[in-house]
Amino acid sequence: MTVTYPTHDMEDLFKAIGTLKSPTELANFFRDLMTIKELEDMSLRWLIAKLLDKKIPYLEIAKQCSVSTTTVTRVALWLYHGQNGYRTALSHLKK
Repeated sequence: MTVTYPTHDMEDLFKAIGTLKSPTELANFFRDLMTIKELEDMSLRWLIAKLLDKKIPYLEIAKQCSVSTTTVTRVALWLYHGQNGYRTALSHLKK
């Protein structure tokens, strides 16, 4: 089975997120949308992406974040070969 990305429902979600104007609005929306565990998982992936962007070695990231090197490798896959979402957000934050 082939999954279409993004689905119509995903596009609706992305549009809703795009309407939010402040970090507080985003935080409130995501807290309503997800569990604390889901938010922690996403935050950890983001931290791993930032550390990878700083060229920190995989093993050091794994130790610092208390994750396996497999997890670091998965984030690296999307950072280096994904849709450039991580790269775009990282570049915006560097401005």
